[in-house]
Amino acid sequence: MKKNLFMLALAMVAGVVVVKAQIQRGNVLVGGDVANFDVGLNEGSVFTVDITPKAAWFIKDNTAIGAYLNLGYQTAKGKGSDFLYGVGALVRQYSGGNAVPALRHTRLFVEANVGIDGINHSASSTNTTTNGLGLGIGPGLSYFITPNVGLEGLVMYRGILGFGTRATTSNLNLNVGFQIYLPGRALRNAATNTQ
Repeated sequence: MKKNLFMLALAMVAGVVVVKAQIQRGNVLVGGDVANFDVGLNEGSVFTVDITPKAAWFIKDNTAIGAYLNLGYQTAKGKGSDFLYGVGALVRQYSGGNAVPALRHTRLFVEANVGIDGINHSASSTNTTTNGLGLGIGPGLSYFITPNVGLEGLVMYRGILGFGTRATTSNLNLNVGFQIYLPGRALRNAATNTQ
């Protein structure tokens, strides 16, 4: 019984150390949002699904900078379909501790992005288009299902300021996706040297 409790405690400590190690300086984050459910803040009910691949490098512990690409499809009842796109830079700041003490493999983070975004409507659509500067910010939660893979939820406010037949648009997104955390060169070298 004591041996089992010791092994459980050791596994919990190792899990906390692994989660902390994945968001250290020099590591790389690769992945994306595989589903994005959008609730339109403008008039009309809108359904949106898109894929947003991301890549980032941890410039210091808990802070990553990188890029995103957004490709999506949007439809509204009686208004046709739309193509969404975006490309730009992102920054992520993770919390210093575990998000939920009972779930030792979780981390809270805030993500912000800026880039070129747009919504282009199909020819059959009577809606307007918006293209220009895309801005987004929101909180998220990452749950590490393995030492190198995090399942994430992100609520993000996104807006586009620019040109087209509609100058601005905004929405609130619920993103669900995953990220793979790869060790940087320094960590790989340290692991190789200890073997």
